[in-house]
Amino acid sequence: MATKDKGVRYWLFKTEPDVYSIDQLQKEKTCYWEGIRNYQARNSLRDDAKPGDHVFIYHSNAKTDDGKPAIGIVGIAEVCKAGYPDHTALDPKSKYYDPKSKADNPTWYMVDVKFVRKLNRLISLQELKSNPALEKMLVVQAGSRLSIQPVQSNEWQTVLNMEKNTPK
Repeated sequence: MATKDKGVRYWLFKTEPDVYSIDQLQKEKTCYWEGIRNYQARNSLRDDAKPGDHVFIYHSNAKTDDGKPAIGIVGIAEVCKAGYPDHTALDPKSKYYDPKSKADNPTWYMVDVKFVRKLNRLISLQELKSNPALEKMLVVQAGSRLSIQPVQSNEWQTVLNMEKNTPK
């Protein structure tokens, strides 16, 4: 579970920018965060993420226009609606369709998030990994592939402080 400061939890939500980017969220202002198909991540959305929680938006599998890796934290959002059943799991036309999920017994959940801001710069995965204060942050752990991850309050603040500095 994410650390709470005065009731606020902190999260990292991964997305592939060619599927859904921080730019799309900025344009749309709010969206439902659908398609999570991992039970641990689902449980976080269903049980733990609440309105007012802060979210780092993390672009995975991303490249710059010149082909260089652009994987890392790109922006901040806020949970604006607590977990509710993911209706895309019930739609046979959706890429997130799950025939085992039922309206009266949903398997998958989503939350709504609203755009807060883009970071002044990308905080790359490599930069996150090189900061000793973030050695326990889930996103830097080998094999950590969860698309919804709790972030500790000290990790949140460390990343915000990193945004102010030019990477080495």
